Amino acid sequence: MTEPAHPLVDAVKPLVDAMGAALVAPGDARPEDVVLSWEGAPVVAVRLPHLGAALDRLLAEMERQFGGPLADLGREDKQRVVRVLEERGAFTIRHGVESVAAALGVSRFTVYNYLNREQGDR
Repeated sequence: MTEPAHPLVDAVKPLVDAMGAALVAPGDARPEDVVLSWEGAPVVAVRLPHLGAALDRLLAEMERQFGGPLADLGREDKQRVVRVLEERGAFTIRHGVESVAAALGVSRFTVYNYLNREQGDR
């Protein structure tokens, strides 16, 4: 029988899952993992995902939020997707614009126009 999860693990699990990260035992932690402690004792380590996979997760999340393939969305919804992805840092990832353009079924130029339009509205 497995032990019940620590309250800290229960608290951070939804966030870890949403980030696409993984929980690992503190003893299995690598130097790049983030070890979380409770009252001075290590409880769990968080292994962060690679950035390349982060964009794929962001795009999949957008498809879930908007109810289907991003390429099937109308222009206004595509602009909203670009706005959300910009807020989440998608365009700081190498080839982010190209990947988003492919997912939206538009050109890179169109994505840049959406980004410029958003900055002009601010």
